[in-house]
Amino acid sequence: MSSIAANLQQIHSRIADACARAHRSPAEVALMAVSKMHPASVILEAHAAGQRLFGENRVQEWQAKFASLADPSSFAKLSSDFAPLASKALPNPATDIEVHLIGPLQNNKTTKAAELFHAVDTLDSLKTAERLNAAAAPLHKTLPVLIEVKLSPEETKHGLAPSEIPALLAALTPLAHLRVSGLMTVPPWSEDPETARPYFQHLRRLRDENIDAHPTLTQLSMGMSNDFAVAIEEGSTTVRIGTAIFGKRAYT
Repeated sequence: MSSIAANLQQIHSRIADACARAHRSPAEVALMAVSKMHPASVILEAHAAGQRLFGENRVQEWQAKFASLADPSSFAKLSSDFAPLASKALPNPATDIEVHLIGPLQNNKTTKAAELFHAVDTLDSLKTAERLNAAAAPLHKTLPVLIEVKLSPEETKHGLAPSEIPALLAALTPLAHLRVSGLMTVPPWSEDPETARPYFQHLRRLRDENIDAHPTLTQLSMGMSNDFAVAIEEGSTTVRIGTAIFGKRAYT
């Protein structure tokens, strides 16, 4: 078993434990493998271990990885370097995985983002939403989106202020090529996962306050390598795990 496969197995076990404590089914929690800052080869390895949901931070980074995986000669080279594939006939990950954008989206990248990603989890403005909607229309796509909410005063954090959520939700209603699926947040990092609990509770309350008016707002993307068990206890439906699966980032 590869190290990535072993890490995935351990994460699934920890997800199951957290769900048991919260009296939830593990089927309610999706595991997103955050492959940002890692080469395409780790996606291949995780895919061979059964992982299908991935998160990437930058449009141009995933564009390069997708090209590498989609190109037959490049994929053949990646496969030959990964021994477990020698005895498996797996689909090419380029057409067999779901990839979400989980980093900030610049308005000049919306066309490419709509083309490359299956969902955008960091929507925080109507302008960006309108551009995504316009880009998705000729592709005949309905693009799932999450609204990123800023619950921390840290300048490095992105997202919408909680008070702005109802107005954005109302403005998104006419955009036929977007489907608002839920909310996402990134709490301040801490070695103590309990420090993130109030932020996760806050995001859940915001979802619950708006779901009657917007019934598709069911998802909560919250929880990363150091605090995902707490996030699950507080209702997370997707945990975004990078370091605990792939190790520290391979490049910057």
